Amino acid sequence: MNDDTYGVQTAPDTVRIERLLPGPIERLWAYLTESDKRAQWLAAGPMDLSAGAGVQLLFRNNELTPDDEPAPPKYRSVSGEHRMQGYITVCEPPHLLGLTWGEEQGVPSEVRFELSPQGSQVKLTVTHSRLSSRDDMLSVSGGWHTHLAILRARLEGTAPPGFWRTHTRLEAAYEERLPRAA
Repeated sequence: MNDDTYGVQTAPDTVRIERLLPGPIERLWAYLTESDKRAQWLAAGPMDLSAGAGVQLLFRNNELTPDDEPAPPKYRSVSGEHRMQGYITVCEPPHLLGLTWGEEQGVPSEVRFELSPQGSQVKLTVTHSRLSSRDDMLSVSGGWHTHLAILRARLEGTAPPGFWRTHTRLEAAYEERLPRAA
């Protein structure tokens, strides 16, 4: 499970992606739950770690990586600062975190992070479900693949790949890989 391992569609509205990342598990849990650490690879924002608590995610994808390309036209409206609201659905530190994603858009999707120790590494499984369209599936698949590559770089202390450059390439790859509805 390296950064070249693609996510898979496990249901018509669900994608799952797995990564084996540097541990220990408590360190990876901190990168999921602490705003300052999460801001380095995904989105900042307060998160009360109890089921039913609100979550606010503040995305700044243009600032995640240096030496990047501008956001593609379809993402320009969310390329600066973009906020998402949600709720914690499950929290079992340091193994499971679930939250809704995009409450402000009407019908939210759901994201689950599952962590399990694998020696000195941690297997992280991200499952994003209740996606409303194929376009959402492609965007989310490319997005998680890209964000997790940045997380790996942060954990390893290396330079992360350019967010938009990587996301654009991966979204096109997922267009070819993910099945179309019959």
